[in-house]
Amino acid sequence: MADGHRLLLENARQVVLVCARGERFLARDALRSLAVLEGASLVVGTDGFIKAIGPADAIQKQFSEETFQERIDCSGKCILPGLVDAHTHPVWAGERVHEFAMKLAGATYMDIHQAGGGINFTVERTRQASEEELFSSFQQRLGCMMRAGTTLVECKSGYGLSLETELKMLRVIERARRELDISLSPTYCGAHSVPKGKTATEAADDIINNHLPKLKELGRNGEVHVDNIDVFCEKGVFDLDSTRRILQSGKDIGLQINFHGDELHPMKAAELGVELGAQAISHLEEVSDEGIAAMAAARCSAVLLPTTAYMLRLKQPRARKMLDEGVIVALGSDFNPNAYCFSMPMVMHLACVNMRMSMPEALAAATINAAYALGKSHTHGSLEVGKQGDLIIINSSRWEHLIYQFGGHHELIDYVIAKGKVIYKK
Repeated sequence: MADGHRLLLENARQVVLVCARGERFLARDALRSLAVLEGASLVVGTDGFIKAIGPADAIQKQFSEETFQERIDCSGKCILPGLVDAHTHPVWAGERVHEFAMKLAGATYMDIHQAGGGINFTVERTRQASEEELFSSFQQRLGCMMRAGTTLVECKSGYGLSLETELKMLRVIERARRELDISLSPTYCGAHSVPKGKTATEAADDIINNHLPKLKELGRNGEVHVDNIDVFCEKGVFDLDSTRRILQSGKDIGLQINFHGDELHPMKAAELGVELGAQAISHLEEVSDEGIAAMAAARCSAVLLPTTAYMLRLKQPRARKMLDEGVIVALGSDFNPNAYCFSMPMVMHLACVNMRMSMPEALAAATINAAYALGKSHTHGSLEVGKQGDLIIINSSRWEHLIYQFGGHHELIDYVIAKGKVIYKK
């Protein structure tokens, strides 16, 4: 339909813009208070992009002659940007609920990993699963994320470790990217673990000589679209040297560097990421002071994962120090069989309580800064004219309820909207 507009959201108690001046991220003092309009309305065009936001009476005057495919009365409610989940592993087969019991009994992540569990267990099951089975479970998981308010999600491969299964996972992500309403940012994470029977050096060689050239070819043909390259840089997994080689090779074929670093041991991964021009580094529980300063100076985003530190009983990432030094802090759920959480509202709550972030800092980290970590903050992560019409409507008089009500997001979220289309209604 060329005529009219797709959607009018009227008379909201609050519209949380997050940014109002086209900022690509928020850091330091800009995080003290987010841009919020009271008593406002918002218009999304038929192209799925935001056309106008402003005081309800002004929007009513401006669009009095216009037709809308849908109008939603938001009286007494709040409109927020769709949430952005900057780190997930959502394509896999095989439950690991038995490992949760082991962890509760005191086994560490690496104990389980070395006993053939963890990533290795999931790799076996994912290799056996058909593409159709993987797509079906992936689609269900994305539905759960979407109903919790997520409209853009980073999705990693990495439970294949062989070229064949990594490509199977990437095809599943590509199919979802084309068919579903939620936006995806695909990540190649073939260096998630060293496959059985190989050394880290041999695994790195295989990735550089075989996996990446194939990805480049599939990208050129338009068969599979990948945004980011990831490596699990960790003691006993990929060392700094192998990590550097793989990330540089990914960058050479046009991928953004966005990798796991300094999680279980201090590895100087942050310093390496900055040296290579990384867009984002995840985890950082063991990051050095020098690494934090380097990331702040380079505008390299820190993707913090409160669920992982909570479930593995690790030391929490030093979010306060990062924020005080001007690092661009983003959040992710780290959804995977080890940290089974779909909900960015719960991630924000954990970030506030366990990592001592403020509610505005947490919301910015789950919107504009998470979009920045994926190189997508020019189109996602805030409610501004010209950006994609991805938003959520919550039934409360103040936006903070989305974080304050721990586990209450299902009751609070009335609508989830992607590109101006209602994709969930309570």
